[in-house]
Amino acid sequence: MRPTSRIAGFYARPLAERVAHVQPTLSPQAGAWLARGGGLDVATADRMSENVIGTTGLPLALALNLRVNQRDYLVPMAVEEPSVVAAASAAARMARLGGGFTGDADPSLMTAQIHVDGCADPGAAPATIAALAEELCALGDAAIPRMVARGGGCRAARARVLDDAEGAVVVELDVDVGDAMGANLIDTVAEAVAPRIADALDGHALLRILTNLALGRRARARCELTADAVGGDAVADGIARASRFAELDVARAVTHNKGVMNGVDAAAVALGQDWRAIEAGAHGFAALTGGYRPLATWRRTATGLVGAIELPLALGLVGGGTQAPGVRAALELVAVTSTQELAIVLAAIGLASNLAALRALAGEGIQRGHMRLHARRLAGVAP
Repeated sequence: MRPTSRIAGFYARPLAERVAHVQPTLSPQAGAWLARGGGLDVATADRMSENVIGTTGLPLALALNLRVNQRDYLVPMAVEEPSVVAAASAAARMARLGGGFTGDADPSLMTAQIHVDGCADPGAAPATIAALAEELCALGDAAIPRMVARGGGCRAARARVLDDAEGAVVVELDVDVGDAMGANLIDTVAEAVAPRIADALDGHALLRILTNLALGRRARARCELTADAVGGDAVADGIARASRFAELDVARAVTHNKGVMNGVDAAAVALGQDWRAIEAGAHGFAALTGGYRPLATWRRTATGLVGAIELPLALGLVGGGTQAPGVRAALELVAVTSTQELAIVLAAIGLASNLAALRALAGEGIQRGHMRLHARRLAGVAP
């Protein structure tokens, strides 16, 4: 049976009791890892990175109260800032009063880019690549047979002219990477098809790499709240106006989106995801229309607020850093069965984090609760 994410007074319990509460949901290996206090041993760290001299650590916490598509989720967060976890949990509880979040996510399509320079006839490149699309996809699939066997593989190919005078063209291949993040797979495909593309376009293939603007892996989340749930009509008005401020001003939009990524990044780090790629993709998506815009928006309704978010999320449940013991434990805690489900959860926690920030700004101000938790943190780590 799936555990509830609504755990009253969880923050006030002793650490040992919090661990004991979630242990029954974990495998024996993950439970033992958590009981030991978690962490990464130096031997494992030495295999994971380069020039290792030790390990550093972040607190592993749980965001509570999240309900998405009628399912409860405990969301692991690795972050040093207590207000991030507290705020996401509080906002998720507000949304829970209205039924929680709903969301959906695209299939796991990543895109390989082959940059071709010095093309003899760049204007003809789109038609040339369209005619070769089936052949290019077959070449790409031949380079990733195990992914193809699992149902993934190349799905489409196209070309865009970047600079006619320079003969600069980019050829893009969309690849279904299943439950992998897919960076290595995409780079392999790009390398495999580059010679044929260069020959067809009579140019020189330069860069052959994925793009972290994963437009084929977008996730969306939405929620509706009553004004009472956020503290009354005046606070609901303030949240909507603060959201509009982010649409009108780039300087505010950056900080608005930082509030979204507070939640997304903390969960991504705990779950072994490439949070740098996620950050790059999110901010690239925010600037996709030529200006920089908010990833999440809030609108006033007759009874309260409706919030929505959309962003690209290239996530993986296999490969990369997901095999580390702590990451396996975190993945067991969130208990998702696909990268699409995980993307919806992260989109929802990002929307919750944004709601919490806007509510604080529109109500008591951002500093009061933040500094109270900050003072407790300093007291705990002071020499």
